[in-house]
Amino acid sequence: MSELRQNIVYKEWVIIAKERAKRPHDFIDNSPKLESDKTYDENCPFCPGNEEKFPHIEVDRIEKNSKWILKSVFNKYPALSKDTSFEWFEKDIFRVITGYGIHEVIIESPIHNTTIALMSPKEISSVLLFYKKREREISKNKNIEYVIIFRNHGYKAGASLVHPHSQILALPIIPRDVKQRVEEAFKYYSDHGRCVFCKLIEEEIKNQERIILETDHFVSMVLYAASSPFHSWILPKKHLSRFVDIKDEEIEDLSKHLKNVLLKLYKGLNNPDYNYILRSSPISYGNNKYFHWYITIVPRLTRSAGFELGSGMFINPSIPEEDAKFLREIEV
Repeated sequence: MSELRQNIVYKEWVIIAKERAKRPHDFIDNSPKLESDKTYDENCPFCPGNEEKFPHIEVDRIEKNSKWILKSVFNKYPALSKDTSFEWFEKDIFRVITGYGIHEVIIESPIHNTTIALMSPKEISSVLLFYKKREREISKNKNIEYVIIFRNHGYKAGASLVHPHSQILALPIIPRDVKQRVEEAFKYYSDHGRCVFCKLIEEEIKNQERIILETDHFVSMVLYAASSPFHSWILPKKHLSRFVDIKDEEIEDLSKHLKNVLLKLYKGLNNPDYNYILRSSPISYGNNKYFHWYITIVPRLTRSAGFELGSGMFINPSIPEEDAKFLREIEV
């Protein structure tokens, strides 16, 4: 029988369609892939040596032996731009802010056809440390309210380039969805005197059914109320509201989780398209006791339709406990 399950953190309901649920291996993704067999592509704007052909304004880099191994550039077609003056206009019910913000692309490797799942933990650690460095620097801007770091992998996730990259988008406002998530966490803290994420971690570790990996500092899990197949979170065990406050020595542990989950998806589901998003407390909320940063990983294995658009709820045609068991059993 199908179930309606609620995400305790955000109070969101989802339908777990047990009666028509597919088995985990039924989600193996055989759709066309955005991939290449080349380690270098002369037509790629992110490959080393192509900078004159595809000029980008560089922001920051990490070098080894006088060659970059990781760098950030301004997006050539930014959603928002730091070159626009920040202005707010309001008349009657009409409100607009100029398109001020920051939009960077993090080029994760000089190798054209690699991906996070195939990188070494040390290489992934470098990417995560770079995220931390860039977010910390961007957060100093007094007009920036929220920084989102995300990765689109594959056509269905919105990617158009093979070369491994993620993005940072810094906004002059706090998006409604983010504000609602933080407010729900605050309500739980006000009612119960503790962080709802910490409670979730405690209960999931005790239960074990949906855990993918647990180490000293982090835990990875498929959500109890997953809105789609294999929808997973990676959370720090220690309460931290902002990613930028993670200790450098904890980054290595986090890299193991990110590689573990993505490589299991890569092997078990044939390199599915996915998005991952690093969710952190808004800048102006500072360090707080109620929100808890985490990484959410959403494989793009299903599509939304009329019910989802009309209700704001999702129907998940898989069973989270079976998805977690499937991933645990994949050797990486």
